[in-house]
Amino acid sequence: MNTRPWIKNYDYNVPQTIQYPRFPVQNLVHIAAATLPHKAATYFMGSEMTFRQIRSQMLRMANALVKMGIQKGDRVGLAMPNCPQYVIAYYAALSTGAVVVNINPLYTYDELKFMMQNTGLNTLVTFDLALPVMRPLAKELGLQNVIVTKLTDYIHDIPVSSAKSLDLEEGWWHFSEIIAGCTEESIPKVDFRPADPALIQFTGGTTGFPKGALLSHSNIISAVFQNSLYGNPILEYIPHAERRVLSVIPYFHVYGNTCCLNWAMLNAATQILVPKFDLDECMSIFEKFDKIANFPTVPTMITAIVNHPRARQMDLGARIGVLGSGGSAMPVELIQKVKDMGIFCGEGWGMSETASIGIGSPLLHHKAGSIGCPHPDNDVRLVDVETGLEDVKPGEPGEILIKGPSVMQGYWNNPEETANQLKNGWLSTGDIARMDEDGYFYIVDRKKDMIIAGGFNIYPREVDEVLFSHPKIAEAIAAGIPDDYRGETCKAFVVLKPGQTATEKEIIAFCKEKLAPYKVPKLVEFRNELPKSAIGKVLRKILREEEVAKSKK
Repeated sequence: MNTRPWIKNYDYNVPQTIQYPRFPVQNLVHIAAATLPHKAATYFMGSEMTFRQIRSQMLRMANALVKMGIQKGDRVGLAMPNCPQYVIAYYAALSTGAVVVNINPLYTYDELKFMMQNTGLNTLVTFDLALPVMRPLAKELGLQNVIVTKLTDYIHDIPVSSAKSLDLEEGWWHFSEIIAGCTEESIPKVDFRPADPALIQFTGGTTGFPKGALLSHSNIISAVFQNSLYGNPILEYIPHAERRVLSVIPYFHVYGNTCCLNWAMLNAATQILVPKFDLDECMSIFEKFDKIANFPTVPTMITAIVNHPRARQMDLGARIGVLGSGGSAMPVELIQKVKDMGIFCGEGWGMSETASIGIGSPLLHHKAGSIGCPHPDNDVRLVDVETGLEDVKPGEPGEILIKGPSVMQGYWNNPEETANQLKNGWLSTGDIARMDEDGYFYIVDRKKDMIIAGGFNIYPREVDEVLFSHPKIAEAIAAGIPDDYRGETCKAFVVLKPGQTATEKEIIAFCKEKLAPYKVPKLVEFRNELPKSAIGKVLRKILREEEVAKSKK
């Protein structure tokens, strides 16, 4: 029996298995700095830093952290948007043997407190705009080391801030000052092993507080090699000297961390750092650069960019090498539009628990609606949704179980949840998919998102796809809401395209033409915008929670 039937679908120059280097993540910086020392490693608001400069600053900061007392295994929190300071601090912390804790600086006080207490971090690197929350939090938790930067400190021609100008507490450190004050650029003497922990990446979590997926150096190196080599059919033809990645996905998110930050270092690609997605700013970046080799993004951003009037004027299709989409499914119409522009598009599926890499579309053999095939060295099973044990029959939906080199070590400080999710190396994902006769996978839905209405199982993603195909709809998502009679019912949340008007009756009638009666939304709510995560993924969970709260009033 062929246990990996999908290998036959791999593009011609994608390896079936990979020989992964057994070195720590920060070695990617040393390699890039040795091969293209004078190439721009980062581009931030018009200012560049070379790979050699990034390496120098990384080592200075690493040695400064060692002098502060940071030792192997200590946890260092990074709470910053995409900026050169994040890049430097990330690799500096790893160089000391510390474990990076990725923190979304937009989280609430309680969420941040939980993450910091759960990981027991003793050092926090953050930025000026987060200080209103970080000041009282650091004081309450008694953090040992707090390092602060100003977002504009690495923009040329803007004066660098200081500890005094930021009014930092006594004993706190200023990012630029500690680097300026440490001239030591030797590599810290730390004994690294592939299984050593490197990153704690918190999952979004559907209930309660998030869980911290513990990723080793080997997990991250495996993920970045899997991701990079899967792009061979297109990226192999773009010389390293011309490679750039548009980094809009936040680096504190596992998707940005693997597919932008670490991918860039492996490929010696210039990281065009964008702290926050702004449509006009992104269009200006495309106009400035002849070629963006890699653009990892999400469907909401893709929709906005390809429909922008400036896209046709600048011949956007000629400027993007590979457009990667994750977070949620790309509507079929959007995929076709991207292909018609001449852009090679790869959809993918992954989790914090797999360092973002799991299943991806072969670039030359992309099937619309499919997330593709498991990346090299990954094994995937589809098991019965109820029991989680028996493999389902071909073509039937089942929960994805995945085993591979990027699968996490477990959840930090949470042995019970680790035991629930990881069994004999197989990770239970909570995602439901089916596999076709060619070995391509199709996400059906999240197990927790499934709507059970009057005894019928409704997968809201199927409803989403129909809603998105309506010519007046810009964005839409379906969710299960409480219903006294049916238990749950399907409700659609819709954002119309500018200048369009529609009625609830019109949307429901459209769905009746394309869906079985029990799947048709019973309610439609029109909104100006939908709640989204930091990477632009529409949050079905928030909408459902709002409806549950209404039903209890």
